[in-house]
Amino acid sequence: MKTVLLMRHAKSSWKDEKLKDRDRPLNKRGHRNAPQMGELLLEKELVPQVILSSTAVRARQTAEAVIEKSAFQGDIRYEDSLYMAEADEYLKALYKLPDEIERVMIIGHNPGLESLLPLMTGQIEALPTAAIAYLSVPIKQWKELKKDHKAELVALWRPKELEE
Repeated sequence: MKTVLLMRHAKSSWKDEKLKDRDRPLNKRGHRNAPQMGELLLEKELVPQVILSSTAVRARQTAEAVIEKSAFQGDIRYEDSLYMAEADEYLKALYKLPDEIERVMIIGHNPGLESLLPLMTGQIEALPTAAIAYLSVPIKQWKELKKDHKAELVALWRPKELEE
């Protein structure tokens, strides 16, 4: 059994209209929510062994905040291919993981992550900024991962719901 944590980057700023999309940083809410989600991972004992993150500034800043608050000790890989990736690209990244990795987090973007979730679980759910979907995948090796593998959506945490 493998664990996949899908996290959409935290809320980004649109203040500087001259910035390229890839270079947009987190805004005030993003800087509040990303660490909050890192603390949640620590509390739930779901700190990943590896984080695969888009290279976009907002994704990198999200990853850094999660790392800081979750006591993450693993390997972080920033991958250009995950910037605005479609579901298939995320699956390819998972497929390449070494089998000793049991728990991985992907930090990426919509609409790709919202497409990946139903592809893996059969469930359609909204992934607002900084949301984390916790999936249990019934495989022993990452190479077994196929589009038709039905993972279980164990939990879905959205920052707004955690604040209520």
